[in-house]
Amino acid sequence: MKKSGCLPLFLIALLGFSLFANLILLIALGSRGSGPAKAMTEKKFAETTLVQGHDSSDKIAVIRLDGLISYRHGVSTSGDSMVDDLKDAFQQAANDPKVRAVVISVDSPGGEVTAGDTIHHALGKLSTKKPVVIFINSIGTSAAYYIACAGSWIMCSDTSFTGSIGVIISTLNYKELFGKIGLQSVVFKSGQFKDALNGARDLTDEEKSYFRGLVMQTYDRFLNIVADSRHLDAATLRDGIADGRVLSGKDAYAAKLVDQLGYIEEAYAKARTLGNAPGAEVVRYEKKCGLAQFLRLFEDSEKSDIHLDLNVGSAAGMKLESGRLYLLPSFYGF
Repeated sequence: MKKSGCLPLFLIALLGFSLFANLILLIALGSRGSGPAKAMTEKKFAETTLVQGHDSSDKIAVIRLDGLISYRHGVSTSGDSMVDDLKDAFQQAANDPKVRAVVISVDSPGGEVTAGDTIHHALGKLSTKKPVVIFINSIGTSAAYYIACAGSWIMCSDTSFTGSIGVIISTLNYKELFGKIGLQSVVFKSGQFKDALNGARDLTDEEKSYFRGLVMQTYDRFLNIVADSRHLDAATLRDGIADGRVLSGKDAYAAKLVDQLGYIEEAYAKARTLGNAPGAEVVRYEKKCGLAQFLRLFEDSEKSDIHLDLNVGSAAGMKLESGRLYLLPSFYGF
């Protein structure tokens, strides 16, 4: 009797769960739509209070820039890369009338040229609307410093690493190894440069000249951005510290690559000053895990096995890829 009495309750509970799941699915699908439904979507980033303020109407938004800067790094279940996320965070801060200034908390060695340039461009647009204080934590070199130049004020501590104004492209030559193990590379190509950086052969003089030109073209852009933003002479930079060297915070301050030495609390204080909001609350943007993203986990799990990668250091994607331009210190690529 007890078993038969539990069956109707079980069926009712199952039906209720099914109705609830379908309702949730409809809401999630609606959030992916366009037009009015999309316009009503809530903010992408939640706010966590770091420092209480005396004036609740004003805020300083803290946005983190961490890790290797790449279109493929930090890709979330929604398909957004770190570049997309940072652009969205900048836009949210720009649109929020309560945000009086922004602090970008940087801990990155740099990364891909185009990813860094895209973030730099987006941050530059934010800087035209609101003051942006860049604070470099442990490291903010190469592409991370390139991005920092779009801010209103750059800070770091004495012991931070920054600078590394330079561009790198690499390849691996394994011609001799092929000869030892009896392998030979056979290539059919439409032009002399089509298999350039092929590790199975030496570079020709023309290829060396060509890639050197590509690197210097990007380097000149980086150099001029630093010179313009820091009000420094480009020729002096080229002949001095803009040779790829990594600088300590103390040396960077002496070279006028940063405006102030200090700690993160002083960056908050500077943002309050620049934003004319002495009593502002300091909040950190944190990406929300929306319903659509939650359901996508189940969609993705049906398509392929879930893989959890716990590797750290060089095994976690810090190796330079052959033929790709980077704004990175060389010691992060090998």
